[in-house]
Amino acid sequence: MTQDVATLAPRLAAICGKDAVITDPLELATYECDGLTAHRCRPGLAVLPQTAAQVADVVRVCAQENVPFVARGSGTGLSGGALPAADGVLIVTARMRAIVEIDAESRRAIVEPGVTNLAVSKAAQPYGLFYAPDPSSQQVCSVGGNVAENSGGAHCLKHGFTVHHVTGLEIVTPAGELTWLGDGTGLAPGYDLTGAFTGSEGTLGIVTKIIVKLTPIPQAVTTLLAAFETTGQGGAAVSAIIGAGILPAAIEMMDALSIEAAEASVACHYPQGAGAVLIVELDGPEQDVLAESAAVRQIAADAGAFEIREAADPDDRAAIWRGRRAAFAAMGRISPAYIVQDGVVPRTALHDVLDRIGELSAAAGLRVANVFHAGDGNLHPLVLFDDSSEAEAAAAEELSGAILDECIRHGGSITGEHGVGVDKSKYMPRMFGPDDLDTMQLLRCAFDPAGLCNPGKVFPTPRLCGEVPGVRREPHPLVTSGQAELF
Repeated sequence: MTQDVATLAPRLAAICGKDAVITDPLELATYECDGLTAHRCRPGLAVLPQTAAQVADVVRVCAQENVPFVARGSGTGLSGGALPAADGVLIVTARMRAIVEIDAESRRAIVEPGVTNLAVSKAAQPYGLFYAPDPSSQQVCSVGGNVAENSGGAHCLKHGFTVHHVTGLEIVTPAGELTWLGDGTGLAPGYDLTGAFTGSEGTLGIVTKIIVKLTPIPQAVTTLLAAFETTGQGGAAVSAIIGAGILPAAIEMMDALSIEAAEASVACHYPQGAGAVLIVELDGPEQDVLAESAAVRQIAADAGAFEIREAADPDDRAAIWRGRRAAFAAMGRISPAYIVQDGVVPRTALHDVLDRIGELSAAAGLRVANVFHAGDGNLHPLVLFDDSSEAEAAAAEELSGAILDECIRHGGSITGEHGVGVDKSKYMPRMFGPDDLDTMQLLRCAFDPAGLCNPGKVFPTPRLCGEVPGVRREPHPLVTSGQAELF
């Protein structure tokens, strides 16, 4: 811990309490990384506030002392978005987990950032409502983290991403001001700052309260598991389902290697010999679900499915989902380490991109397990490698980049829901030109001209406020003087 940051500990303890400030190096090691363990950095110190006012006071101290700060929720992110700054303060919002209000009549809830997705749905269930965003880590991931990354999850195909369910945000600006974006209706006139903040990966401020939409629990839900010999057959089934005008709540696919890992981890008992399994969940009015279920069964059979199962009850449904939800963690059963990617391609390109990933995998001599949200083309290839070998780790990184190149080449993106963070910032110039990156940076600089809020994330470095490649310029005077009217 640097001396400059160390001197802040008493001041932060006066704000949040002595037990809320962590300076011990061993305790700080807990916060070295998020769910992406390949990037590690120990923070100068960590502070765990319990109220929005405390967050604002902590940020204000950092701003006064020109100390960088990073917000962290549950630490389940997969892009290094919550990677600490070695000379900075890590602000952990995990203790801010109150569900402030469930407004059943307006179908909305107000929650603090440390509340988990599943907790919101459980609180809303007695009113016949649920919170639709559904990352696979919904039991532990926090709503605040979802806002930072604009998380999606398995059910985003029909129900949308976090941004589609957030109608208002209480935030602490990088200067330490506590303010609101949006009015909770989602209909406020003017700039959509709520939408801009959602998915900004903690670079525009720290969220302290979130107003979210609640969705009526569907009348009927059915879950199908279809087993295929190849991923190509599964991909053909996905295209045919969407082409038939059916909009499932979720369409997920796993290949043979990911099935192997899931079986070793949670014994999900998927059909033996499957080269790919497709999980299709349908929800809505009962008669619609019955008709769509019959249609999906026929489409899967026509595409070559050799076994089709339908969940008979909630326990069966949970059993089908168990393997998919455990897929990432299960990789530890078959590999010492892995890199998870998060590219997106058009659904029609799934077959070609998966074939190309297989070719790249063979050329690199590394295994790749594919788990993905097939319905919206969001791929999660997991590159398996031995992290005790520097050469193999370097090859895995190169292969991961080549996979993202293929996504871009086929009209896709380098990230669908995990964010850019530190992990993909170097790939941003492959997708965006200098003018694009400069335009994005203008928004960040308007919120944070000092560059203290989650520094080093999203944009390739060096790229500071007012800086373009080869040219150094001053930020707009209204920004530097703090007079820019954003809020």
